[in-house]
Amino acid sequence: MLLGAIADDFTGATDLANTLVQNGMRVTQIIGVPDENTDIGQAEAVVIALKSRTAPVAQAVQQTVQALDWLLAQGAAQILFKYCSTFDSTAEGNIGPVADALRTRLGTDFAFVCPAFPANGRTIYQGHLFVGDRLLFESSMRDHPLTPMRDADLVRMMNAQSDGRAGLIPLSDVAAGPSAIAARVAQLKADGICYGVVDAVSNEDLRVIGIAAAGHKLITGGSGVAIGLPDNLRREGLICPASLPEPPEAPGRAAVLAGSCSAATRRQIAHVAQDWPTRKLDVDSIANGDPVTAETVEWALSQPADMPILIFGSADPEEVRATQERYGKLQAGLMMEETLGEIAVALRDEGFGRLVVAGGETSGAVVSALGITALRIGPEIAPGVPWTQALAPSGPALALKSGNFGQDDFFRRAFAAMLS
Repeated sequence: MLLGAIADDFTGATDLANTLVQNGMRVTQIIGVPDENTDIGQAEAVVIALKSRTAPVAQAVQQTVQALDWLLAQGAAQILFKYCSTFDSTAEGNIGPVADALRTRLGTDFAFVCPAFPANGRTIYQGHLFVGDRLLFESSMRDHPLTPMRDADLVRMMNAQSDGRAGLIPLSDVAAGPSAIAARVAQLKADGICYGVVDAVSNEDLRVIGIAAAGHKLITGGSGVAIGLPDNLRREGLICPASLPEPPEAPGRAAVLAGSCSAATRRQIAHVAQDWPTRKLDVDSIANGDPVTAETVEWALSQPADMPILIFGSADPEEVRATQERYGKLQAGLMMEETLGEIAVALRDEGFGRLVVAGGETSGAVVSALGITALRIGPEIAPGVPWTQALAPSGPALALKSGNFGQDDFFRRAFAAMLS
């Protein structure tokens, strides 16, 4: 293994694994902290998927360091800490504290900070994160139920979360090339700064940043920052071109399980709700102890077998706020995630072989409930979202979609891709 990565949620891990596969690396995605019996096969890169984005800070740090120690023991020479391209976090973390812990364990005094993902409209200019043509805090991320984003200045946000100081590597340096980035890094380090927020507005910028990252022990950012890393290894003769992945084998019925409350996922639900059998889960019924899982599975089995079904707990911001007021922010989300996980297990046992899961926290709950420990990365459906195949234990084909990713017709595209 050459490259080790740690992602703070399951969809982010799949997103990153997809990026590395698309750029020619053999990748294994591991679910949770591996142990001595974990087999990575011939993988050149390993992506460890944690469910740590909104976990208590101490827990997130502990799990991440355990994952790091395992990657180092496997020979990883470079580590990538992957978080969301919208920098999902709060003033307390978890991005800053986890990055601090990784720097300390690796004994390095500097790391890039670059969540840019231009293919999905996430760009950085003058250290400010944009979603499309809007600053982060003006986007729908302002109303995220767990990590509402109220700032767009990544330097300021990193300084609020981290024990180390952050500075800017502006677009002018990126445009001037890797040597200019290296010169800026040297200047920042001389000033006692240990995090460099790097501007990027295109994939070409990310490739330049990737060249500049050669030799860095730690990189932090979104999946986009990994675009250029395989080229570094290829130039050194450490990897050869790899064939693109084959679609997973996935007999059986198809279902979408959506827990994300993002604007993108709500649009995707609306796009198919009039055509597909659709069922919305009620948080109050779950809280009351009603047999929601059993009733939902019974409903699912009664639907036509030749078309996908949609089961969702997604809601608009006002409904989410009302639910959180009744049950608490974390508890409301946990009830929905656990129920969707239970439904996923029951559907798998009833012959559903293709599952699209919308939302990072929901994907974590579903994959954990299914007992999956490793995934093979298949073909890309949309930027950042591939089909995957559960390897250990063998199981259904899964598309784990970040709530904000994908076109309005993403659910249709996903199942159409399985047939092409």
